[in-house]
Amino acid sequence: MNHAQLTALGRALRLLGEHGEALTADTPDARLHEINADLKRAVDLLEESVTGTAPSTRCPEHPTGPVDESAPDLCLLCETRRRAARRAEFNGPVPRPHPADPVPSRYGVSGDRPQPQQRWLPELWNGQAWQLCGTPRRDRREAEQYLAAQRRGTRPAMAYRLVHEFTDYEVLRVWGTPVRIDIEPMGNL
Repeated sequence: MNHAQLTALGRALRLLGEHGEALTADTPDARLHEINADLKRAVDLLEESVTGTAPSTRCPEHPTGPVDESAPDLCLLCETRRRAARRAEFNGPVPRPHPADPVPSRYGVSGDRPQPQQRWLPELWNGQAWQLCGTPRRDRREAEQYLAAQRRGTRPAMAYRLVHEFTDYEVLRVWGTPVRIDIEPMGNL
């Protein structure tokens, strides 16, 4: 609503207020028609001023949110939050993991898997230990092609191996020779 609309609407409503104060039981019909015309003018000014949609709830936080007829403010979002709070009063708070607990892996723990699946794990020797160097593959040939591409790459590792995972781990093939490298300079003297 701009300033001109605000001024015109305020003037029209003040005029209606004056009409209301002057209204009596013996007000003539001509005066009632004048009040009717002023009232229509005020409603037209109000309709021109309103730009948004009418609020569907009585909630100040979510005026156009989804409606829940059983909620006191008709707001489904706030009522859902209130219901969750009431459930927490009866059921107790939701247990939160302690910060000292280990963070669960998004892939789960080995014991969580009901049946192991057959996979081929491409690994590389980093100078200290074997580490996974790519996504575990379901197809052995694809895993070997991946390792061949890694060996031909710009920065190949000292050694690669392909590990078969089923119910247990079995090393299938090793490329290169893994040599343990001391990470301290001068042999840790």
